[in-house]
Amino acid sequence: MTASLEIRDLSITFGEGPDAVKVLPSVSFSVAPGECFGLVGESGSGKSTVLRCVSLLTTIWSGEVKIDGRDLRELPLKQRCRLIQMVFQDPYGSLHPRQSVRTTLAEPLRIHGLDDHEGRMKRAMIEVGLPVGFLDRFPHQLSGGQRQRVAIARALILEPALLLLDEPTSALDVSVQAEILNLLARLREERGLTYVMVTHDLAVVDHMCDRFAVMLRGEITEILPREAIPGNQATHPYARELIGASLDYEGRA
Repeated sequence: MTASLEIRDLSITFGEGPDAVKVLPSVSFSVAPGECFGLVGESGSGKSTVLRCVSLLTTIWSGEVKIDGRDLRELPLKQRCRLIQMVFQDPYGSLHPRQSVRTTLAEPLRIHGLDDHEGRMKRAMIEVGLPVGFLDRFPHQLSGGQRQRVAIARALILEPALLLLDEPTSALDVSVQAEILNLLARLREERGLTYVMVTHDLAVVDHMCDRFAVMLRGEITEILPREAIPGNQATHPYARELIGASLDYEGRA
């Protein structure tokens, strides 16, 4: 199952009157079915805010967001949750510390009235590379990488078409980051998933994304293919500076 995403003139303002702050002046981009699209830029550039708008965790935005040509706001809640899921940056913070993995995975199945809970949970665990026996563990009994695998399993158990990834590896040890990225790449290929991935790391973009947008102060400065990174083919000054700094860092590493 896969889906397209179209965003037009997405804008959000916090506050009113002279104290109002426009966080996203007007963001527009589209993601093809099965594509991995990256959002990069410095902290505070609005990357995660875009994901919060698409997931409707933030609702006070204006503009247009369409999934497979259907208006996001007009989709019934359960249908929207079946289409779109999100994986957050901190796997420990996104999992309830007093709920076992079994409870965490069973909850969305119960809410959506799906059958064969045990079979679905076991398949989800195997799919993300965790032993089925971990269903009865709690988050504190898991490593950071294992917790993030549980978070991915929870996101995938409803079989969504679009996955929103908010820096899914930045809170993990370097040795584990590649494992999670390879897992996400495999799942995307096997399921035909569409990804929108927020990251600070252009090496992650180069590994995962087909195209990416460079954001600055809530605006998209440029949208580039992954192939533009090695030779720094960006034209906007900020995008060139960002890619150049990443290439210089990699060269010194």
